[in-house]
Amino acid sequence: MAEIRHITGPSPLWKRLLWMVVIWSASILALAVVAQLFRLMMTAAGMKSH
Repeated sequence: MAEIRHITGPSPLWKRLLWMVVIWSASILALAVVAQLFRLMMTAAGMKSH
């Protein structure tokens, strides 16, 4: 079987920037989820933030 490979140049700048924004947003969201989980566990253990 023969493979057909397409040789293309780099993606357009707007696509690369969009991916960067999506990955950055996902990492910020993941960080917020982890922080809330730690806060929940600390509250359950009897620690309070004030």
